[in-house]
Amino acid sequence: MATRTEPGNNRRAQTHDSHHDHHHKHDHSRPKVTRRRIIWLIVGVVGIGALLAVRPILSGGSVTLPNQAQDLLTLAISVVVESLPFVILGIALSIVVQAWLPNDLLQRYLPKNPVLRRFFISLFGIALPVCECGNVPLARGLITQGFTVSESMTFLIAAPIINPVTIITTHAAFGFDDGILVARILGGLAIANIVGWLFSLHRKPHELLTPAFAAQCERGEEEHGTRWGKSIDIFVRETSVIMPALFIGALVAGAVQVAVPRDVLVSLGSNPLWSVLAMMVLAFVIAVCSSVDAFFILPFASTFLPGSIVTFLVFGPIIDIKMLAIMRTTFTTKTLLQLTVIVGLLSALLGLVVNVLA
Repeated sequence: MATRTEPGNNRRAQTHDSHHDHHHKHDHSRPKVTRRRIIWLIVGVVGIGALLAVRPILSGGSVTLPNQAQDLLTLAISVVVESLPFVILGIALSIVVQAWLPNDLLQRYLPKNPVLRRFFISLFGIALPVCECGNVPLARGLITQGFTVSESMTFLIAAPIINPVTIITTHAAFGFDDGILVARILGGLAIANIVGWLFSLHRKPHELLTPAFAAQCERGEEEHGTRWGKSIDIFVRETSVIMPALFIGALVAGAVQVAVPRDVLVSLGSNPLWSVLAMMVLAFVIAVCSSVDAFFILPFASTFLPGSIVTFLVFGPIIDIKMLAIMRTTFTTKTLLQLTVIVGLLSALLGLVVNVLA
């Protein structure tokens, strides 16, 4: 039997739904600043602030620490000092992409063909003078804007290698000697596109992401509100995720550098195979920013073969302790293990080829 609905009740129901929708939209317009985010934001900011505050104390010699502890703090501080400006710039660019640009602006002019599309995405870094740390929040922003996971990975791998600052500093350090600069640029682009293609074959790309970030991407499609409100939300969200990862990654990188003797790595420099592997290990533990890594590795050029130098310059900006800690905010551990193996094999192959041709 049909139930009769009175006009008054129907109007009240509509009014209730209208109020419900209004509150629902109003809730979406508020920045989603949760207690957990605030806690992690405080942890990251306080941790990084503490490292920076310790720097003048260590340099002034007013406090004496055991040598290993002092080396650990010094190395961790250097990682933070190199990375922090680019992380902040990356977060700012991520806010611009997610909150201020039209959703389809970046995708509007990209080719439809997946291979060509990823290739053009791998060139985004030319216009972005951001090192690898700052590219992580920007890559996260691309995913929330509708780019696929594989496209975001392609950008993430290529951008720190082909950004203009990296190219200029690499040329300043090596010029065109032994093809190091050319091999770095072309090799980095090739590896980025190969990795993007391999991960594009994954049948369930959302499983490559951490559950928290995958859920965030789904919520992002429903978010409304002012651009300023969304900007604040993105800033708090990205800072609360990236800053603690940078702090922890810097400490781990410093600890590993103290524990691993460089003399062992340097002794392998003249062997075509072992020199490549040694440089991969060095790049992994040093965690130096891509904008200055060419000057860091320049003194090793007289000891190590050119291919191993190229391997360092290609592998390091993609895979190191600090980057894995930061990328873990976005990708699952399994994804990062797969990424490390693929990039490691391709970087080693590139280094061996350069050693043969040089």
